[in-house]
Formats: sequence, C-alpha cells, structure tokens
Amino acid sequence: MHHLSPEQALKELNTKLTGLSKSEVEDRLIKYGPNILEDEAESKLRIFIRQFVNPFVFILILAGIVAIFVGDLKDTLVIYLILIVNGALGFYQELKAISSIKSLKSLTSPKVNVLREGIYSQVESSQLVPGDIVSISEGDIAPADIRLLESFGLMAEESTLTGESVPVSKLAEAILERETPLHERINCLYKGTTVVRGRAIGVVFATGKDTELGKIAQRAKEKSPESPLTKALGVFAKRWIGILLILLAILSIVAVSQGREAKTVLFFAIAQLVSAVPEGLPLVVTIALVVGALRLSREKVLVKYLPSVETLGSATYICSDKTGTITLGILEVGEYYATDLEKLLIACSICNDADENKGDPLEVSLLRWLDTQGFNWKEARKIYQRVWEHPFDANRRLMAVSVKKSDGFEIYIKGAIESVCKKNCPQELLEIHDKMAQGGMRVLAFGYKHLKSMPTSVDEIEAETIGLIGFFDPPKENVKQAVEIAKNAGIKVMMITGDNILTARAIGKMVGVYKDGDTSLRGEELSQYSDEELYEILKKTTIVARATPEDKYRIVKVLQSRGEIVAVTGDGANDSPALKVADLGIAMGSGSPSAKESAKMVLLDDNLYVIVNAIKNGRLIAKNISNVIRYLLSANSFQILYNSFAIIAGLPLPLYPTQILWINLVTDGVQDKAYPFTKYEGNPMQEKPKSPEKVFTGSSQIIKVIYNGLLMAILHFILFVYLLKLYPYEVALSISFTSAVVSQWAVGVQEIAEMPFFKNPLRYIKLNPYVYLGILAGFILQAMAITVFSSYFNSVILSLSQLKYAFIVPILTFLGIELRKWIKK
Repeated sequence: MHHLSPEQALKELNTKLTGLSKSEVEDRLIKYGPNILEDEAESKLRIFIRQFVNPFVFILILAGIVAIFVGDLKDTLVIYLILIVNGALGFYQELKAISSIKSLKSLTSPKVNVLREGIYSQVESSQLVPGDIVSISEGDIAPADIRLLESFGLMAEESTLTGESVPVSKLAEAILERETPLHERINCLYKGTTVVRGRAIGVVFATGKDTELGKIAQRAKEKSPESPLTKALGVFAKRWIGILLILLAILSIVAVSQGREAKTVLFFAIAQLVSAVPEGLPLVVTIALVVGALRLSREKVLVKYLPSVETLGSATYICSDKTGTITLGILEVGEYYATDLEKLLIACSICNDADENKGDPLEVSLLRWLDTQGFNWKEARKIYQRVWEHPFDANRRLMAVSVKKSDGFEIYIKGAIESVCKKNCPQELLEIHDKMAQGGMRVLAFGYKHLKSMPTSVDEIEAETIGLIGFFDPPKENVKQAVEIAKNAGIKVMMITGDNILTARAIGKMVGVYKDGDTSLRGEELSQYSDEELYEILKKTTIVARATPEDKYRIVKVLQSRGEIVAVTGDGANDSPALKVADLGIAMGSGSPSAKESAKMVLLDDNLYVIVNAIKNGRLIAKNISNVIRYLLSANSFQILYNSFAIIAGLPLPLYPTQILWINLVTDGVQDKAYPFTKYEGNPMQEKPKSPEKVFTGSSQIIKVIYNGLLMAILHFILFVYLLKLYPYEVALSISFTSAVVSQWAVGVQEIAEMPFFKNPLRYIKLNPYVYLGILAGFILQAMAITVFSSYFNSVILSLSQLKYAFIVPILTFLGIELRKWIKK
C-alpha cells in the first residue's frame, strides 16, 4: 500500500473515511480470519517418535536387543534409559517453536480505536479487518499493518521489525515506489511497532499472518538445523556400524570355516557387537554438555539447548546485531559544535519534550548530555517557559518553541540543518555537519531568533544557527578485545544492523569489525545477487546496514549452504527467524520474548565479549568429546583386531565373550565419564575453527584410533602366542583378560590430552584427576573379577609371577602412544 496515495488505498481496500459497516466487518472476518498469529496444532506423540529416528539410536536399540539375547539385562537397562533421556531432551527442543510463536502475540495491543459506520469505538485488536479505519496516538502499539491517511508529527520505533534504534518519522502524504524497502516506508505503520510521538489516522491493509510480523512468525516455525555435534555423531554412527558389521561378518565366516562351533561364534559376534557399540557415548556427551552449560552459566550465559554448547566451539561466523550487543543501545552525544554555547544549552533544555528517562530516546540523550555539561536543564525550563511551540513536524523536520522576554520573544529551533539554516548557511558549518555525518552520527542543528512579536508560523522564522550536535550509540567495553580474539581464533564477525551505513561503518571501525578495504553492504543490495554471488561477497563483507529480517535470514542460509557454522545474535521479534535457523541462535537477556524462545542460548549480559568467551568454553567441550570418542574407539578397535588376529591364526579366542562385556564395564564404563571434566591444555582461541566431522571422526582422529588399536592388538597377540607356549589356555586367557583391561586404562590416561605425559607429569595429572579415580574403581572391580568371581569370567586366580605378564603390554602401549605424541610435537 505504500506505493498508493491515501485515496487510492481506500479504493483498493473498498472502504471509506467513515469506516466499514457491521455487515462488511463480519464478511471480512470470515474471509481474512481474526487478527491473530495462529498456532498450528501438531501431535506431541509424532514429535516424540521423531526423536528416535536416527542411525545412532538404531544402533543402541540393536545393541539392547542383543544384550537381552546374551542375558545381560544390566546393559539393556542402561542402553534404553539413555535412549529415553535423550529422546526427552529432543522432545523439549521441538516444542520450543510453539512457544516462540505464542510470544509474538504479546506485541499486539488488546484494544484499538476503530471508526465504523462513522462512530469511533474500542474494539479487540483480534477483530480488526482490512479496510478498518483506526486512530493511533503516542504510546500505542500498531495493531495491524496500516496505510496512514493523516499524520501529525508521527514518529514510530520500529526496531522490532527493522533493527533501527532511532525512531522513524512518518508522513501520510508520501507516495513511494513499489520497491521501497520496509525501513523506508514512511507512510505505513506495521503491526508490533510502537508510536513514540504524534498521532495519525490510517486504514488497515493487512491482518494476522499477512502482516510483516505475521510473516516473521511463519518463518519462525521452521525447524532449527541439527547441531554440528548431532550431525557428526550421526556420520560416526553410520560409519562405525558399517565397519563393525563387515568385520564381524568376515570373522564369523572365517571362524566357522575353521570348524569352530557355530553357537560359540554367534555368541562371540553378539558380545563383540555389544562391546564395540559405545552405548555410553550419548551419556558422556550429555555430561560434557551439562558441565559446559554450568561453566557458561557462571559466565552469564543461559543454555536452553544442550548441543548448542558444543556448537559454540565450531562457529566460523558470528552475525551480530549492533544495538545492544556491540553498542550500549543508548543514544549519546558524540560531538558538538557551538557558535553560542549558552544559547545551545538553553535550546537543548526547552526545545525538548523528554523528562528524565521518559520520552524520545534522542531527546533523553540530550538531557543526559546537559547533565555532563553541568547545566541545570530543570531550572532552565522554569526560567524559560514556553509561550508558543511548533511540535516536531516530519514534513518540515524541525521543532520550535518561543519564550517571552522583556523586549520581545526568543525563538529556539531544533531540526535538520537544511530546515534550521534555510538561507546562506556558512560553508564552515556545512563542512562540520558533513564530517559528523560521515563519522556515522545523526546530526541535529539548533537555531535562535529574537523577534519583537509572537510568530504566527514557523515558516516565517529565519533563525541563526547556534550549534550542531552529533549523536551515536557508543560501543561497549571489551567489545574491541572480543572482536580481536574472535579474529585470531579464525571466526569472522559480521555486524548486521538496521542503522544507516555510515553509523555502522563508524562503530565497526571503533570495535575492529570494519577496516579500510572491507566490503559493506546495504540490505537492499542483497537482492541483486544470486546465492553463489552473495556468498563470495559475504566472505569480504563485515558490515550489512539497513538490513531487514529477510536479509538477515538469507545471509544465515547462504552461509550455511556453504558449510559455515553460523552463530546469530538478536533481541527483537524481527530476529526470530534468523535465530531459529542459525546453527546457534543467541538472544539478548533484554530482548523480546519471541527472540528468547527462538534462541538456543540467552545472554544475561548483552555483550559480544560474553559470546567470544563462551566460544572458548565450547571449544574445550568439543575437545573433550573428541578425546573420549578417540578413547572409546581405540578400545573397541583393539578388541576386534585382537580377536581377529587370533581367529585368522587359528588360535583359541584370547578374550572370551563375557570378558569382552566385563572389559567394557571396568574400562569404558568408569573412565569415559570423567573426560568432560578435563581442563584445556593450551589456548583454544589461538586455534582455527574445525568442522565437527573432522574434530570427531576426521582423518587425524581415525589415524590415531587405528594406531592405538593396532598397537594394543599386535602387542597382545605376540604376548598371547608366547603365553600359550608357556601356560595352559586358562592361564593365558586370564593374563590376556587382565592385560587388556590395564592397557585400556593406559590409553584412557594418554588420550586425556595431546601433550606428552612426560613433558610435565604433574601438570598432566592436574588436567583431569578424576580419570585416576575411575581407574581406582576399575582396579577394585577387576581384582574381584579375577579372584572372587573368577569362575564367572572363565578366569583363574593368577600367581604374582603370572600376573607380572599382565603389565608388560600396558607399559609398552603407554610408551608407544607417548612416542606418537612426541613425534607429532
């Protein structure tokens, strides 16, 4: 409607200045529906079932079934308990979208002044229909999308839709081009925006889901992407189950062909499968994420969705708001120039409708500035009392007041320089004004005129310019340092704001986001590029100004489509879609309810520095999860390889099926739960971001797993062959059993960190003392298994001379991994 005149808009909507009739309202309510943002009901059962449709869960279900088959009810109980807990967490995540949409409703006003059949009345905003004539005044929240018919000094705060922190002047008479972007449509009010000054009459042209706010709500329904951790574990699960099935199938065929009993082979394969599937991994990951969430809470970060803790560590882009995150979100006077300072201070006091912290943000900032100048503006208002005023006029772009003096009247004016300085504006003044504007400030000019008589119109006043004041939203402390840390860590910080491009560049330079040579874009320019072209441009872009919610949403989707992991900050209802689809949506604690519900994290301290500090914790968590995966896979691959060598060589099994299940309990079961508590061994913010797939299941990880597994398997196989020549099979089997347990403890200690153990043993131990407590618990259990309960594990009680063989391979394994670390160093 912004491209039509008021008369054309009325005609287009088939309405008139006296409003709709009762029957017309009823017909349109049926046609367009109520003016609300409706929720789409979805079966909670369906959402719950969806949590169990992924490869890793299928593996665990299979492992639980085979555990029942071999009579291991304890493993079955643990496996299915883990499944239920993880399913419940996912279920909660899915339900958040509903609360996000509901929170958007809080932005609508419950009552509105509507003209119907020539009579104004208060009507529920939900009953508005296109074509209704409504009256809006200062303090109202726009109940629908409205084309203004008449406006009187109207200004609206539209940050919930456009991100613009400064109120926008509205003008009903304006007729705009059809392609005019949302933030420049000065002849319209949009649902959810706030009128901060003036009054207007307008015609409703969109209600409910058809409004701009309604479109945001529809996009907010889009499901969040899987976290990088979830994706990586899904890839790992598919690869690992494939490898296991192939290896076990080959081993079973070879074993049967050697004449081994089919029942024994099947029992071995099932036990090996149960052991090789790291059913404790989801629980360990959950513990790691909970520990991380607790650490973040101490850093003033509230975690709503646990996998988002790890996502922080994988982020390659931070798409940040300017207002409230990088800056204070409070307008302040940055510079001023005065030809008559005393009159400038008086003008700021009396040509101003604000009071303390109430009123237009710009005028409130003027009062704060006067306080810093030591000027008593309250006293000035008593001395210089208004006798005439011209309220701020969006058309003339000025405000004027008059005070009575003994020899006439003094006129004080505030507004745009072209409105205040109408004729013969000094070149020096224009240059100062342009310099402030190019520095990203919003500049106001102030004028003064002495008249003998009261003015009849503001147009007849030719004032003398007495000063200029530039306003800016100053950056927060530590933000520049945070940006520098992020850059050193390989994370690109992009500022996406609704403010003008000069302001954005200026603030960007102050905090280190923007530097000479960087690309800066206006939101309206994005439509000129395809997704491929836009991605190439975004790689060089650090500022996107005058950005709409659609622009922010598209930027996130384009970056994600090229494999980037994107963290997005936001505080307004306009940010909900981008927060929802981002890999990590971070809402400001001072933001709107819808933003908080759409986000996976909420900052209790709205500061970019807090985000960067949280990334540090996220990287530690990712590192610990990577280490525990390496440990578990090393142990599992060792058991498979060890038994494989024996089967291929035609030897008896070096590990009996029940021993395999027991090893899984006293090594993985007691050590892996301690890994989440490991401290970082270096500075995580000096490393570049790594894709989760590479961190968790990449080539480097696989090479280390193969090295560890082969090292243990080869050494154990050599020992087992030697023991069979030296002792009966039962004794050799018992030594092999204990050696395998102790060797996996050795690997567990070595995989705590990448630094060599003997480089600084004391420091290494301090990285995670809990692992050694796990070994102590495992030692007690293993001692009972080979003594008190030896018969249950096909074992015999070993003498000291026999037991010494159980420590040869563990020592060699420990030294072998230590050598690998030193070679890498």
